[in-house]
Parts: sequence; C-alpha cells; structure tokens
Amino acid sequence: MSSIRVFLLGALAERGPMHGHQLRLLAEKEHVHMWTDFHVGGIYGALKRLLAEELVEPVRTERDGARPERQIVSITDAGRRAFDALRLETLTSFSLRPDPFDLALARVGKDLVSDLPGILQARRAEVAAAADHHAERLQHVDQYLTVAEQHVMRHQNHRLQAELDWLDTVLADLPAIVEDETTREAD
Repeated sequence: MSSIRVFLLGALAERGPMHGHQLRLLAEKEHVHMWTDFHVGGIYGALKRLLAEELVEPVRTERDGARPERQIVSITDAGRRAFDALRLETLTSFSLRPDPFDLALARVGKDLVSDLPGILQARRAEVAAAADHHAERLQHVDQYLTVAEQHVMRHQNHRLQAELDWLDTVLADLPAIVEDETTREAD
C-alpha cells in the first residue's frame, strides 16, 4: 500500500488536472504530514512514477509569469482503476509496521543500560510533546474538517496516547529490563 499514491490519484480524481506544485500545496493545506507516512516533498518523485506507469498523463503545460513551465497532469482510466483498487485495499487491510525502537530496546546492551532511563524518559517526553502539539493543532482545525477527517486526526491522538501508555509500562519495568540485560551480558 502506498499512501502517497492514494493521495495523488485521489486528488486528481476528485479535483481534476493539476501540476505537481498544486498537489504539494494541497498536501500542505490538508496537513498530510500529520496523518500519513509521506512528506510533501516526495510528491514530485511519486508523480513521475505515476506518469511512467501511465496512471496519470500530461494534458498541457502552463507558465505563470517568469516561473518555469509546469506540466498539468490528469488521472487516466487505468489510474482511476488503480486508485479504486488501492483505496479498497487500504480500507480493508490492517498494517502494523514494526518500530525499530523495539529491536534496539531488545538489544540495548550492557554499554547503554546506565543510559536507558534517560533515553526512555527523553523518548516519552518527545512523544508527549508530539501528542500535545497534535492535540493543540486539532483544536484549531477541527471546525474546518469533515467528520471523516476529524476521525483521521483523532486516530493520531489515540496512537500517540497508546505509545505513551506503553512507554509508561516500559519505564515501570526498567529495573527488570536492566537486570535481564546485565544477566544476559554475563552469560
């Protein structure tokens, strides 16, 4: 599944032909960086791939003043079919991506055991700050969102809160983690 493909094909299907910069501005306006797994800068490369796959096609070029020419693209029939399939696949499947932090925690090593409390507290503080920031932004944009968009934004709140709850259990078990690591290193 590719979130960026769903975004680009969906935007072109819903809004009609656009150039890459318009798609980037739309992504920024919709704050996709807050609730997707791609950055707006990746739009141009993804758009080139969609062109190569003939899921979008150039319809014309435009020039605004002294700015460079911009290629306007439109979704093709194949692109609409791909969008429909991607959207259905995304809505009907669950994806839980592993967090590399887990592997590092499982292999913390004797050399980092003494630093682990600080590392975990710093991670918790970072996640808490992200949760607070996200909740604050949601308060400012909530009134402009559709009901579905509100749920999407709140999903991030729930995920961040789950991460905080999990980190609290890790911190509570820190003495046992340190003991296990010390014992494992001794074997």
